[in-house]
Amino acid sequence: MGNREDLLAGARRCLEEKGWARTTIRDITAAAGGVSMAAIGYHFGSREALLNAALIEAIDEWGAETGRSLSGHAEPGATPAEQYEAMWARIIESFIAHRPLWIASFEAFLQAEHYPELRRHLASGQAEGRRGLAAILTGVQEDTVGDDVTRTLGAVQMALMGGVMTQWLLDPEQAPSAAQVVAGLRAIVGILDPEAG
Repeated sequence: MGNREDLLAGARRCLEEKGWARTTIRDITAAAGGVSMAAIGYHFGSREALLNAALIEAIDEWGAETGRSLSGHAEPGATPAEQYEAMWARIIESFIAHRPLWIASFEAFLQAEHYPELRRHLASGQAEGRRGLAAILTGVQEDTVGDDVTRTLGAVQMALMGGVMTQWLLDPEQAPSAAQVVAGLRAIVGILDPEAG
């Protein structure tokens, strides 16, 4: 790897270990195997730009991995509710397995207020995520999902994921299980449409 790739890898390790705000230039260069501090300016312009690039790379990889994991959630003979619960079990597993990245993504949301490029990338990723989640839930190809389904089903699923993720990051002992998420949704449906229950 060259200096640029070493810096990205080092910044990513720092994001996972220390987070966005607590990572220093010295931390990054040490994690990058001793690459000079001047190389950050040369390749990225600033510490912030390097951390943003590393975070974007990590989120892109995680998003692709999550999409592959979630799209294969169907069990033969399982009911739609069982399939949905199995999908939630995989989502929750990712909160545990990728905890440092999830925490770093929260920091990125805060930093996006100050870095328009990061904000644009995160917003674009959310748009893709909404459409991808809608495609997974409806069992159709992503390019066939309409805007109305993306902005309803996809957006609500993403909102649920963000809320459940927050609970798992802050208090995993009290966070809902996959079965409890499904039970909670059934309770909401019962409130919205009492005759459905």
